Amino acid sequence: QVQLVESGGGVVQPGDSLRLSCESSGTIYRFFRMAWYRQAPGKQRELVASISSGRDTTYADSVKGRFTISRDIRKNAIWLQMDSLIPEDTAVYYCQAQDYWGQGIQVTVSA
Repeated sequence: QVQLVESGGGVVQPGDSLRLSCESSGTIYRFFRMAWYRQAPGKQRELVASISSGRDTTYADSVKGRFTISRDIRKNAIWLQMDSLIPEDTAVYYCQAQDYWGQGIQVTVSA
């Protein structure tokens, strides 16, 4: 059974940094694309960043220049380096690959 497990969330102040990790298990298949999504209270889930097996990346406009997605293809693992965090980044962050989703991890940015 394929599992995606996120880690690294927490409570930080505006301007701080966090690094989210997502590790997969249960498959030897290398996902073509892996991504981070987030969902804030009362809002729809949105794509934050994605990365292909060729390391092509896409970012939401709201995080460009602040967030960086990276990947270990062999391990089917991805990371999200989040810098200059703002309160609007507060959300549950999810790792996604194909039809699989992680359980989500809370990121709270508050003074």
